[in-house]
Amino acid sequence: MTTTDLLAAYDEQLRTDAEMNRAIDVQREGPLHWGVFDHGGFVSYRDLGGLDGADLDALVERTVAHYRDDTDVDSFEWKSRGHDLPADLGERLVAHGLVAEPAETVMIGEASLLAVDVPLADTPEGPVVVRRIEPGPDAADDLTRMLAAQESVFGTGRGPSLASSLAELEGGDSEFWVAEVGGRIVSGGRLTPVPGTDFAGVWGGSTLPEFRGRGIYRALVAARARSAVARGIRLIHSDCTDMSRPILERSGLRAVTTTTPYVWER
Repeated sequence: MTTTDLLAAYDEQLRTDAEMNRAIDVQREGPLHWGVFDHGGFVSYRDLGGLDGADLDALVERTVAHYRDDTDVDSFEWKSRGHDLPADLGERLVAHGLVAEPAETVMIGEASLLAVDVPLADTPEGPVVVRRIEPGPDAADDLTRMLAAQESVFGTGRGPSLASSLAELEGGDSEFWVAEVGGRIVSGGRLTPVPGTDFAGVWGGSTLPEFRGRGIYRALVAARARSAVARGIRLIHSDCTDMSRPILERSGLRAVTTTTPYVWER
């Protein structure tokens, strides 16, 4: 698949309905899907249907008013993409009180190309163990430690809750994978198949600073890709930071666009 093919598949399969499939409530307003999740609000759309100028400003204003007045969320995210039109969308969102977070790169690749063996050398603290968290009596403790490690890296305070992660695990909606050294979780991430599409997402990939540069992140990507292939999933996608992008590119993913979250907080 060419990069153009991958971007077209992304737009067609991974926006709107796919981003709303775990929402508690969804309302439509023009081209937008207004979703409410247990962690806040989320705005999705395939494209803006040519809206520009005052019409687009009015749509943004209605969106802010909806989350402010009709919901009790503390925040909502408008997830823009670098190829979205109009080009001044970000400026209009900021003018209505949203704040831009750091841009990330949308990466896509074929799962079979990522499903490779990544040898890991022992660390001074002991061997690296990559494993999948399984439902059961230890799941809550494993997920608590994994989420704490991720929050220590990302520090946004808007990551998934323990309750929602447990529900995803027990419902089979996501797989949770961790790397441990001496019983300490040093890296972790999710594999989330997207129902009705060719895709699964790899999310939350984070490695504690003192354990970076050892191939642990790449090994977790490969482990999740092998699981995706076993499940019949063709494509892997991820939003990645500048730190993660070179690792994912070496693994075989390609950059297709960028994404910038714009966040409103009550």
